Amino acid sequence: MALVVFLRGVNVGGHRTVRPNILAKKLSDYGVVNVGAAGTFVVRKPSPKATFRAALLRKLPFEAEVMLCDGRDLIRLENENPFAAEPSRPDIVRFVSVLSRAGSSRATLPITFPPDGDWLVRVIASENRFVFGVYRCHMKTIGYLGRIDKLFGVPATTRIWNTILAVVRILKDHPFAFGDS
Repeated sequence: MALVVFLRGVNVGGHRTVRPNILAKKLSDYGVVNVGAAGTFVVRKPSPKATFRAALLRKLPFEAEVMLCDGRDLIRLENENPFAAEPSRPDIVRFVSVLSRAGSSRATLPITFPPDGDWLVRVIASENRFVFGVYRCHMKTIGYLGRIDKLFGVPATTRIWNTILAVVRILKDHPFAFGDS
């Protein structure tokens, strides 16, 4: 199955910038498809994860945290629809944070940030390496999203649900080779 790559902390505020389309072209031997500007890629010709990770890191102009997932895990997430119980509203954004490895949270979910008053981020559930939540657009939201790392004890990178759905469309629309992971 294809791999999905999530880079952490790239193209944020003009720091650690990379042109994802150019990076995808540099990794064309792996059939890499870029999804958006935040460092999300589908790898259609996967090799062993360690081999691909090393190739990716060689092409980046800086050190980066790389989260690799099996495409089938994201297809399963779409099928399970972790946001089914959440009302869809124009002022609320659904998100998925991908953990570098399965984290351990002692917090009872759901949990909100800030804990008092009107919430800006609400973490509603977690499953293995995936954390699900919703946020309101506000200047302070990014800081509260950063607390997911501390909540689960491992680095995380966040994408909106629409990006995850775009990845799933690519996974479903193209036949992929099965590789060793």
